[in-house]
Amino acid sequence: MAGETTERALRAVGGLADEEIDLADAALLLGALDLPNVSLGRYRDHVERLGEDVAALARAGEPMERRRRHLNAVLFDAHGYAGDAESYDAPENANLLQVIDRRVGLPVSLGILYIQAARAQGWSVDGLAFPGHFLVRMDEGDRRVIVDPFHRGQVLEAGHLRGLLKQFQGADAELEPGHYAPVGNRAILLRLQNNIKSRALQASDGARAAAILERMLVIAPEAGGLWHELGMLRARLGTIKSAVEALERSLACPLPEAARPRVEAALASLTTSLH
Repeated sequence: MAGETTERALRAVGGLADEEIDLADAALLLGALDLPNVSLGRYRDHVERLGEDVAALARAGEPMERRRRHLNAVLFDAHGYAGDAESYDAPENANLLQVIDRRVGLPVSLGILYIQAARAQGWSVDGLAFPGHFLVRMDEGDRRVIVDPFHRGQVLEAGHLRGLLKQFQGADAELEPGHYAPVGNRAILLRLQNNIKSRALQASDGARAAAILERMLVIAPEAGGLWHELGMLRARLGTIKSAVEALERSLACPLPEAARPRVEAALASLTTSLH
């Protein structure tokens, strides 16, 4: 019953406009799918407490640097959150319930808590489309600062960002304007789940990866690329009928024009195999 309630709540998230999504609460719901017997009440209370603790330190009209220090003082000093460098790939690091329990997590899971605590104050904070390592941008008028929640809210200048990018994309990689682009709530949630899916694929657990893709599509039902990925994965798992259904959904959703012929060809091949 609890699992059904969680799934209904996530389907409601899938129908919301991006700005209407409660980022942390949706992440808690996603985490609850793997922990169906856990009540979300105390986790929701904790997320609210983080915002209240920041509010207790903040004063109206403070500059952005002081706001950042308040966030860092609450999350990293008072509540003991930290990036999990020792067991980075542990699946618990991408489940927000377990991140709250263990006080360690991935850049994106810690970033969700950072963003939520800041937005509770009405501050302008967004996640960024930076590849490989989730970062947060704080804005104040025409001033911006990029923060790394995985490393205790450290401010990253251009040199740090360039080094970080090369770490993930190779020595020839260079910063591009798109790396500074803000991403919406739904994209952040998908990035959180993508960590779990990627680890399942690395472990050759196709069934788990397919289940995570299905979750991602509950909150992003119009993501044609995800339907395509799910269809191809289902085909490799031998569930051809459900693979066909996923590819048909992919074609009914927005897709890059370059991808459409590949989806159509895969769909034609699988449809033929059913007859």
